[in-house]
Amino acid sequence: MTKKSKDNIPVQRLLVPSYILTISKLLTAISPFLASRFAAKLFLTPFKYKLPEREKKMDQKSVQKTIMVPSMNREIVTYEYGLGPKKVLLVHGWSGRGTQLAKIAEALEKEGFMCVSFDAPAHGKASGKMSMMPFFFKAIHHLDEQYGPFEAVIGHSLGGMASLRAIRDGLKTRKLVIIGTANNISEITRHFARNMKMNDKVARKMKAYLDNRFNEDMDVLSGGESAKYVKTPTLVIHDEEDVDVKISSAHQIHEELENSILMITKGLGHRRILGNKKVINKITTFIAAQSL
Repeated sequence: MTKKSKDNIPVQRLLVPSYILTISKLLTAISPFLASRFAAKLFLTPFKYKLPEREKKMDQKSVQKTIMVPSMNREIVTYEYGLGPKKVLLVHGWSGRGTQLAKIAEALEKEGFMCVSFDAPAHGKASGKMSMMPFFFKAIHHLDEQYGPFEAVIGHSLGGMASLRAIRDGLKTRKLVIIGTANNISEITRHFARNMKMNDKVARKMKAYLDNRFNEDMDVLSGGESAKYVKTPTLVIHDEEDVDVKISSAHQIHEELENSILMITKGLGHRRILGNKKVINKITTFIAAQSL
């Protein structure tokens, strides 16, 4: 399968074993209730994959530590890459890892920055089998206490949503960059269910179950909802052909932000965008600039 053809397949569909899709489809036909519970478990379970070649340099050259985050009683694995005095926090997406933004980290290191990133619980080298978005922004706040303040925060996909939420909740940083970030949790659950060969009815039941389990309407975590409270200068980057997160999310978040720039690319999808030279140059220039 070529890189281009992979771009046309949602990452969830690429990583999930085929037998899971068979079970999902069968349960949907038999019992939407049982299917929704199965979907909820899948939704909170990151998919594992082999470390890509493009991430090996950062993995080999970074200082790594396993630390406990008291606010969630979970361990994360941290990565320190570079020795610059100014620090940038990198936040990976769902089923990603701390080296997912490796090419961006390499460019920032050349500009004199130290990049700090982490494997969220149940991601990469971190322990655990299940995870959730609140773990991401709790980890962000903990790293801010340990390493901050950060010159900038860069988040990909769910990492962008978590970064927006963390800033809404008081994280201070000079610049924010979000890449391929979704706007609405309800839309995410519908998209997830369809990728798992389920339907919108199952998605609604799954969302209701998760809301009840966490005693909160998960839509309050949506990117656009958090963006209403974010005044930090923000660069919003998204590809027109992103099959994991619709381009409409970028426009919606951009509209809610008080101080933002929107960069739309074409032909890079949800993942290759992280290694594109023009995108990386835009990010480094944005972070190094004194003002928006």
